[in-house]
Amino acid sequence: MNVLTEEISELVYGKDTVQALTALADRFPGKIVFSTSFGIEDQIITHFIFSNNLPIRVFTLETGRLFPETYYVWNRTLEIYKKDIEAYFPDTHAVQQLISQKGPSSFYESVENRKECCRIRKIEPLQRALEGAECWITGIRAEQSDNRQGMSQIEWDNNNQLLKFHPIYDWSLDEVWSFTKAHHIPYNPLHDKGFPSIGCAPCTRAVREGEDFRAGRWWWEDTSKKECGLHATETH
Repeated sequence: MNVLTEEISELVYGKDTVQALTALADRFPGKIVFSTSFGIEDQIITHFIFSNNLPIRVFTLETGRLFPETYYVWNRTLEIYKKDIEAYFPDTHAVQQLISQKGPSSFYESVENRKECCRIRKIEPLQRALEGAECWITGIRAEQSDNRQGMSQIEWDNNNQLLKFHPIYDWSLDEVWSFTKAHHIPYNPLHDKGFPSIGCAPCTRAVREGEDFRAGRWWWEDTSKKECGLHATETH
């Protein structure tokens, strides 16, 4: 833990979620962002930010391969809260080159190809979205995967050189659903169809009973750490 993470840990200690987000927005004026993929966890944090008019910029990565249901909840969120959600698209030339050379489904052929697609459609746009930011809010929860259980609520992201704060890191899935229903927060209908984690349509399937939370992501890969690189664990 570095000096900044220690400072922020003290800043948010004992505060509820809204109080913590407010304190961070004051500590990083104009340089605090929240990334949403419109999953149920992200929708809760969007609710906290928009309902309390917190000065936190909200953005999403429009990969070009999202589910229709994701666009549905995106639209519902705009209708209900009437706040902007900035969309970051992948570089057009990079996508054109990838598709021209390898076709539209190269990510099924190897882990390297899949990571290349993730880099073009997600990692590079994320880096643009984070430019100038000093604090990045996410909807990560510890229960979501073994990899994420090794994280902390407050982290230093060495790759992006900024602080990361996961407001609902310790929430259980039951708490997530209870809060969502109590506050009538719009959520992706795919969650009702066995999709606990929702990414790009070609790379996500429903999870079967007894499977891991993230088993539906890149299900054709034989790996225990199914991450696209957005939340790399190179933290100090």
